Amino acid sequence: MLKTLSSKFALTTLLLMLGSLLLGFFFTNTYYHQIIKAPNDAKNVEIAKTMVAYIEQEHVKKLDDYFTMLGETGYQLYVVKDDGTKTFYGGTFRDKALETSTVESVMSGTTYHGMRDFPRETFVMGFFANELVNTIGVPFTYEGEDYALFMRPNIKLLFSEVHRILGALMLAMFVLSLIGVIVLAQTIINPIKKLTLATRDIAHENFDAPLEIERVDEIGQLANSFKRMTDQLQENDEMRKEFISNVSHDFQSPLLNIQGYATLLAQPNLTEEERAEYGEIIEIETKRLSKLTKQLLVLTTLDSSTRKPKREVFDLSAQLKDTVRKYRWQIEEHHIDFSYTIAPVMFKGDAGLLQNIWDNIIANAIKYSEEGAYIELTLEETVDDVVVTIQDTGIGMSEEALARIFERFYRADASRTKHGTGLGLPIVKQVVEKHEGHIDLTSVLGEGTTVKITLPKM
Repeated sequence: MLKTLSSKFALTTLLLMLGSLLLGFFFTNTYYHQIIKAPNDAKNVEIAKTMVAYIEQEHVKKLDDYFTMLGETGYQLYVVKDDGTKTFYGGTFRDKALETSTVESVMSGTTYHGMRDFPRETFVMGFFANELVNTIGVPFTYEGEDYALFMRPNIKLLFSEVHRILGALMLAMFVLSLIGVIVLAQTIINPIKKLTLATRDIAHENFDAPLEIERVDEIGQLANSFKRMTDQLQENDEMRKEFISNVSHDFQSPLLNIQGYATLLAQPNLTEEERAEYGEIIEIETKRLSKLTKQLLVLTTLDSSTRKPKREVFDLSAQLKDTVRKYRWQIEEHHIDFSYTIAPVMFKGDAGLLQNIWDNIIANAIKYSEEGAYIELTLEETVDDVVVTIQDTGIGMSEEALARIFERFYRADASRTKHGTGLGLPIVKQVVEKHEGHIDLTSVLGEGTTVKITLPKM
């Protein structure tokens, strides 16, 4: 594939060169016909007139010797005498066809502009056409007889050593340019080969394969982006494996409990109290599995980069009050003093996702508070934001736990979270970020925790 790319690169370059040469040829052709052709004709007319003026003024003794000399100096000549005698001097014309009327017109005193009126308008090669019609014709008189002289430069002599050197130079430039382009193509393709091999390594989860591309151009930028992508993929792969391990562990534990207590329930000699206890444990573990499954589904939805919250206006203050009422029985059961100050706020956001926040934060505040603790909930509205604060005087947490509290499956206090999943606060954080807000969590061990959630108005 890459070899084909190299060949295509070289072929494309060659075609571009040939195309440029062709376009240059047509531009030159236009320049020749529009700019050079008429002056070239006029210049040769003057040369021809100078030749015949010398004959008429200097009284050339031998006309044949004179034209022979002119032919040897670089001109092709065709001389016609009024009696019909025709003589050629210098190089031979490839095409000697010339209308009789043209010869008669020149003998009668008219100048023939064959170079200017040469019919091949499409090609600049008309300048080099070795044809008798592509000449200049002028009349002259010698020893009382009329003649017609048709003249053009000898094309063979026009290609001097300088022209050959220039031709060789152009050929050398063409060949060297092609070689240079092929070498340049290899410098581009070689890093692509390395990137291809590195891609194959990543496909086999080999994220540590070296990628030695040290460049400062676009290829180097691509290589640096590829390295960053590799690092991110490696990090995601490690997180995925850790996630699967945690999920497996969290599923395995309640399943084993359900299996074990279901086996015990099958024993015929159990008391009613034992049956009730085992049944209650199975129910608790089943609810735990159900909660874990629901939270995993929520996380999967939130992890989707294309998933955006539904922005609908709803009564946030009413939602918070309903949430507090839902947990009223737990508050009373734990003998917790719970108060709230909720301003009337209409908010534009995803009510379903935001409900996850209030459920997790309030449930955690209750779970990690001792009897007689105090919990305060406030809802405030500023010009740009809506701020929800939940403050408790519970057991708090250590600095180590605070640093890891938003990690998935992390549990700060295992004794109190044996029925938890470790997914609540990660869900809270992602829902807040989906609403372009931020969450501040501060805690002091033995004193309590404060969670402040700021959501911008839309």
